[in-house]
Amino acid sequence: MNPLLLPPNPVQHFYRGGDRIAALRGIVPESDHQPEEWLGATVSRFGESSVGLAVTDDGSLLRDHVAADPAAWVGGRGSTESDTGILVKLLDARQRLPVHVHPPRDFAASHLDCPYGKTEAWYVLDAEPGGAVYVGWKEPVDRDELDRRRDAQDSEWMLDHLNRIPVEPGMAMMCPAGTAHAIGEGVFVAEVQEPTDFSILLEWSVTTSTREESHLDLGFDAVMPSVSTEALSQEQVAALISRAGQDPVSAGPVSLLPAPADPYFRVLRGASGVEVGGAHAAAGEAASGLFPQSFAVVVAMSGEGRLVPELAGGASVGIRRGEAFAVPDAFGPWRVEGNASVLACLPGAGWPETLHRGGVR
Repeated sequence: MNPLLLPPNPVQHFYRGGDRIAALRGIVPESDHQPEEWLGATVSRFGESSVGLAVTDDGSLLRDHVAADPAAWVGGRGSTESDTGILVKLLDARQRLPVHVHPPRDFAASHLDCPYGKTEAWYVLDAEPGGAVYVGWKEPVDRDELDRRRDAQDSEWMLDHLNRIPVEPGMAMMCPAGTAHAIGEGVFVAEVQEPTDFSILLEWSVTTSTREESHLDLGFDAVMPSVSTEALSQEQVAALISRAGQDPVSAGPVSLLPAPADPYFRVLRGASGVEVGGAHAAAGEAASGLFPQSFAVVVAMSGEGRLVPELAGGASVGIRRGEAFAVPDAFGPWRVEGNASVLACLPGAGWPETLHRGGVR
């Protein structure tokens, strides 16, 4: 089974942005409020039936392809027929996003009938000078005070109590579920996350949402216990950051995310026409330059080339800058030929066993 081309899938949102997505994907934006593209998505926006779902080149939904043949697409391993284990987005923030939190798996399982929470990670593609993200409290916060500041919509207090982390291209950061966070103005990322759209808004006043649209329809009394009030120390912050993407591009595949992200998702970078390997090459694959057999969302960041399967009888697929493909598990291990640099976003190492055994919060 061959990869399927994913035409551009911009999503309208409350915040400004999208020009850098449009430039990469070769489209003209319809407005200045299309700051996200959902790539290879088989899940939709929370509360919506179809917004965000990826459409393939023939106009059919990727979700339907996966559901029709889960053995070929994900090795038959998903929690549902259309589950790919990952949600990939391009996110181009031309204004700061609100302070918010994504619930962990145990909360999602008990309150939302879903095995996935929403741990996520960002690989920075571009950032304006002074660009930053905000991740985790600098010191423990009192839960009652957090409730009061939330109700007062005290943005200054929330931002002042979060770790502000300057970012630059090639840097990656993981944000564990339960952690308060925000992405700052001017930051453009490839975002990988668990395949849900669960968000608890602590700061809805900078959005088009209301208080009653900010707690997953469960009420703040129910959702706030999933919001961590513990401090995220500088040492803990450092462990969530990787700078592997700032090294010279190699044939790879090279893992761009910090090690704690591995059970949730992987982002691998590789290119054709360059030396195989590198200090951060993905274990077991670097020597051959092969990307592992897995469902993947692949985006060409530069050049033009081909995705070439290692399995005998497989057909290669042309890819050029700005194009994105959904790669099925049945495509097998593959490599990049020609003159292209790609990002490949995959479900976590050991997926779905890490999900089913409940060993990862």
